Amino acid sequence: MTGRTRKEPRPPLDRESLEQLALFYVGRYATTRARLRTYLTRKVRERGWSEDSAPAIAELAEKFSELGYIDDAAFANARAASLARRGYGERRVEQALYAAGIEEADVEAARELAGANAWDSALAFARKRRFGPFAAEMPDRDRRRKALAAMIRAGHPYELARKFIEAEPGIVPEREE
Repeated sequence: MTGRTRKEPRPPLDRESLEQLALFYVGRYATTRARLRTYLTRKVRERGWSEDSAPAIAELAEKFSELGYIDDAAFANARAASLARRGYGERRVEQALYAAGIEEADVEAARELAGANAWDSALAFARKRRFGPFAAEMPDRDRRRKALAAMIRAGHPYELARKFIEAEPGIVPEREE
């Protein structure tokens, strides 16, 4: 046998064990209220629930948020900064935050951060993919079209992406304020 197998099924969860699972999860992972709720719901579904009342998963996630164990706004800002450094644009950042289950009120500061870093993230993406000013030579029309599509899929606005793709190799476009 290559892996460890459990001979007995794990006991069903109760209020205390559910809270212990939640503490372990938020201690190990940077997470959001929505992800914690999803995790706990999955664990209850897998192991069952031993108490008569329904599990208070949403209340537990809110309690952890109030205690400061979970901060959706800080998570959103960190994710936005990370994606911007990797070269992703504002639209892609919003999609990632939506997928993480972050509510609109907590997304606002991250959206502003992504908008403020739009030029820098486009520059990082062009550098990483060797587009425009970082290309060895001026690509043909078809390659420019594909590069433009890649930048738009990465979440950059059309005009900014076009500015980078149509730049001559070695000449970085001017930053517009």
